[in-house]
Amino acid sequence: MSTPVTRAGLEVAPELAAFVEERLLPGLPVSAEAFWSGYAAMLADLAPENARLLQVRDEMQAQIDAFLKARKGKDIAPAEMEAFLREIGYIVPEGPAFEVSTPACDPEIATLAGPQLVVPVMNARFALNAANARWGSLYDALYGTDALPGTPEGKGFDARRGAAAVAWAAEFLDDAVPLAGARHADVTAYAAADGAFTATVAGQPVALQDPAQFAGTTPNSFLLKNNGLHIELVIDKTHPVGAASPAGLRDVVIESALTAIQDCEDSVAAVDAEDKVLAYSNWLGLMKGDLAETFEKGGKSMTRRLNPDRVFTTPAGGTLILPGRSVLLIRNVGHLMTTDAVKLNGAETPEGMLDAVVTVAAAMHDMARSENQNSRAGSVYVVKPKMHGPAEVAFADATYARVEDILGLARNTVKLGVMDEERRTSVNLTECIRAVQGRLAFINTGFLDRTGDEIHTAMQAGPVVPKGEMKTAAWLGAYEDGNVDAGLSTRLDGKGQIGKGMWAKPDAMAEMLTVKVGHPMSGASTAWVPSPTAATLHATHYHRVNVAARQAELKGREKAALAKLLTLPMLGGRNLSEAEIAREIDMNCQSILGYVVRWVDQGVGCSKVPDIDDVPLMEDRATLRISAQFLANWLMHGLITEAQVDESLKRMALEVDRQNAGDAAYVAMAPGYDGAAFQAARDLILKGADQPSGYTEPLLHAWRRIVKQKAATA
Repeated sequence: MSTPVTRAGLEVAPELAAFVEERLLPGLPVSAEAFWSGYAAMLADLAPENARLLQVRDEMQAQIDAFLKARKGKDIAPAEMEAFLREIGYIVPEGPAFEVSTPACDPEIATLAGPQLVVPVMNARFALNAANARWGSLYDALYGTDALPGTPEGKGFDARRGAAAVAWAAEFLDDAVPLAGARHADVTAYAAADGAFTATVAGQPVALQDPAQFAGTTPNSFLLKNNGLHIELVIDKTHPVGAASPAGLRDVVIESALTAIQDCEDSVAAVDAEDKVLAYSNWLGLMKGDLAETFEKGGKSMTRRLNPDRVFTTPAGGTLILPGRSVLLIRNVGHLMTTDAVKLNGAETPEGMLDAVVTVAAAMHDMARSENQNSRAGSVYVVKPKMHGPAEVAFADATYARVEDILGLARNTVKLGVMDEERRTSVNLTECIRAVQGRLAFINTGFLDRTGDEIHTAMQAGPVVPKGEMKTAAWLGAYEDGNVDAGLSTRLDGKGQIGKGMWAKPDAMAEMLTVKVGHPMSGASTAWVPSPTAATLHATHYHRVNVAARQAELKGREKAALAKLLTLPMLGGRNLSEAEIAREIDMNCQSILGYVVRWVDQGVGCSKVPDIDDVPLMEDRATLRISAQFLANWLMHGLITEAQVDESLKRMALEVDRQNAGDAAYVAMAPGYDGAAFQAARDLILKGADQPSGYTEPLLHAWRRIVKQKAATA
């Protein structure tokens, strides 16, 4: 590491100091002196409380471990578990009814319902793709995925598959923006005159069933609207697709990812100042609007930039400007990790606090822009993950209030998204919402991390059910319903998002179209998707389901039972066959190795990782947490042995080496099995029970730093 520089008594990595002083602060009404002195005071005041809250986590888990150990092998009634958790302060008393009071959120956050992309901000190309995923071609999304049966035939355009995409889209239009007594598939012309939209069918003009769905025009398109989302019918008879359409319909372009989370956390591998500056630089470029990425595609050099806003003429002849980009949120890291990018009294400081002050400062550049803004409401949207209970959420609220003071921002300019992904937050969710009610922008069920925490919390109770069976465990349904119930009972609807988790199979779009409609049906106003294409297809669900109406239906239902939420997912007296156990070991070892080898060796925090059956799955630290905790649990309780784990790791390393054979940058794990990635994977399992809350970051960061250090000195 380079020699640090001193700023207001802090030891700051020189690359971070240069970024802050030469790129971040110029143009802002904050001097470098005020920034560093304010941040130094913030660390001095708040870092001890951050450490105390982490100590509370450890103490509570130790109490739970002792409680479960004493009852090992016995069924624990939920009532007994609840009484114990209340006694130790894990479950807190619920206060009187209240309503969220968050001001000034953009409609994409407050009132509209639609998909949400999550991407690693360290990858500029991915970051730009996500920001530009506000609008997507439905034809392309259908044609290029398994949303339609089969695959394109031949090297060029497959006209038959193209026709199937057109037919699917026409049926979608019939559902979302139906014509009065006619089908879109039969239209021979679309037109607009005197403020009205018409389609020609069998030589006769046909109006929309609801004429108010007509929203505007451009010289070559018609804009329609349903459930607050826009659909653009693009007319171009010179294009092969448009020429084949009697109406000249070239494409159906729909609003897709209304919002996108630029991630500094689970999907990135940021372990030092160099990595953090890269993440911050890309976020700054997004907020300034000047981020660009040049790359090679098809033998040609291409440069990607942020899309401009889109301009339409309204039916009344006025001008309608619609955002050309998703509204961006930035996910900061949680309370656990520290960073050597800034040291106080020779010690590393909380990484989440550094994220807070830098990413909010970067967003101030967006506030200063007069066009193509990210937030037209003048807000900064921060997602805060991995918080355990109301006290930690209140601490986050205080942290961002302090950041607002340092940067001269009005209180609650920063809007927080609270990830409901830790067990102590789930059982106290209403009180967590109360702790941040003035700046809450969303709650979201991060079911992957939540599963990892469920396993870690229950570690001493006995072996848990096989990983695949967690999806049907009693606690999970109560958790998903309870999240929506808490959001609706505190009137977050209409003020912020109620969200659901990621679709982890990026190539399984047909399955997603069948399954993921369950998210808006659950009352969620947004749900995560892994790609712009998935966002476009998932957007069709928000045309099928009026989420506001669905939320109104759900407000009167009985709240999810706490007893279900507290039911541990235990295997009990059930016996598994040797083959079943061997399969579980192999599946999880392969998954761990496939993800960790890219994280540790290449610094890739999120990617499509083939599973044991070569099915690509989106993997990040949350999925890793589940696999590592699962094997650690079975190892602790003697269902498997360390020798079995080692044998499986070596066999699965051969499989992962095979799966990555086409990657020139890949370093094979076999036959030595002594590289940093292999050792990290082994540590995650064998040391998993001792990791704080079962998190993977401490071990991953340590091994990645070793790899980077070796590369720097080679």
